[in-house]
Amino acid sequence: MSEVLKVEIRESRGKRHARRLRAMGAVPAVLYGHGEQNLSLAIPADQVKTAVRHGARVVDLDGAVKDKAFIRDLQWDTYGLDVLHMDLTRVSADEKVQVEVHVELRGEAPGVKDGGIVSQLVHQVDVECLVVSIPEKLTLRINDLKLNESLTANKIELPPGTTLLADADMVIVQCVEPKPEEEEAVASTGAEPEVIGRKAEAEEGAEEE
Repeated sequence: MSEVLKVEIRESRGKRHARRLRAMGAVPAVLYGHGEQNLSLAIPADQVKTAVRHGARVVDLDGAVKDKAFIRDLQWDTYGLDVLHMDLTRVSADEKVQVEVHVELRGEAPGVKDGGIVSQLVHQVDVECLVVSIPEKLTLRINDLKLNESLTANKIELPPGTTLLADADMVIVQCVEPKPEEEEAVASTGAEPEVIGRKAEAEEGAEEE
């Protein structure tokens, strides 16, 4: 079941008005697509937070606009805590979309037992699928990943009807020998160094036009 967002039309635009909306507990948004008029909307911030927390990619709009929409883009504050702005695209249930999906590693790499460290180089890949069948995440199993070997995007498990758009030969994860400083970190903490990648979030200065 899709998340439902209550929307209102906002007549005023600009940074000052957007700040005023957020102070009142609303998130400014723009709805576009399907050859229809672009609409500037205001959506309750608590509903936006709930939808994002639930991992919703497609939402049902209710109120001043009744439509199904795909969350095309989110702009966050500097600390990645609050949504500053949303871009929404009108969609139909039988429509295909191109979307970026998180890649999750599963299993244990044999190369770790040989002293290697698993390093995930790519955390998200682009796929195409029906808008109502967007996967929450994709799985890449590393049970056969040996020391000094890597796994590419074509090894990612894809749900039925999902097409990989990323380069099939792009390296997603590798098992490599630790650098001297990493070996010291392992010795001092008793744990493997963690490799984390995160997309930089847009700051408030990059708001909508």
